[in-house]
Amino acid sequence: MTPHNSAKPGDIAKTVLMPGDPLRARFIAETFLENPVLVNDVRGIQGYTGTWKGQPVTVMASGMGMPSIGIYSYELYRDYGVENIIRIGSAGSYVKDVHVYDVVLATAAYSESTYAKTQSGFEGDTTLPSAALNDKLRAAAKALEIDIKEGLIHSSDVFYRESSDYLEEIHAKGCVAVEMESFALFANAQVLGKNAACLLTISDSFVEDTITTPEERQKNFTQMMKIALDAAIM
Repeated sequence: MTPHNSAKPGDIAKTVLMPGDPLRARFIAETFLENPVLVNDVRGIQGYTGTWKGQPVTVMASGMGMPSIGIYSYELYRDYGVENIIRIGSAGSYVKDVHVYDVVLATAAYSESTYAKTQSGFEGDTTLPSAALNDKLRAAAKALEIDIKEGLIHSSDVFYRESSDYLEEIHAKGCVAVEMESFALFANAQVLGKNAACLLTISDSFVEDTITTPEERQKNFTQMMKIALDAAIM
């Protein structure tokens, strides 16, 4: 147990799928897992362990932003023996060829955040996922005949910005989409010698006038969920 997780030793599987939204975690558990059991509900951050195709998988929310996923992923790795975390979340598209409902695999996470520097002294602005875990996600998507797009993800500390001047640098970096967690997740995995990946579904766009509702984001991102579940048991 930790201050943020009431699960007991052995309650959490070696691979964890991490949506941001606790309600999405519950939806995935109740929709896809066999015999899901609620193993954590501290601060409403729901975590469920069950089986997928006969193998144990945990689905646990991360909350929003790098400080939140930083706490939960670090404790899962350090205190619960988790080896793999696959973030499954929503993102906003920065480019015209990445559309709402597209599934995007993060090849790296760029950020202006000081999370990694503060946490471990890391001076860079880009963190990387596990190559092996990304390969499993690609293989799962191929087997399911689901197209995925790949690219550099922008992990932002700020959702509401007063200026759009930053977009020039983002486009120069080549970021295809923005979310708020992957940079910290990848940093924690690197520090602790674990594996992390991030699979996203585009929920809105900076270049198209399209947006999804909270209910759609909670329930209809099933392609991403299926890919992650199959990759989790490879």
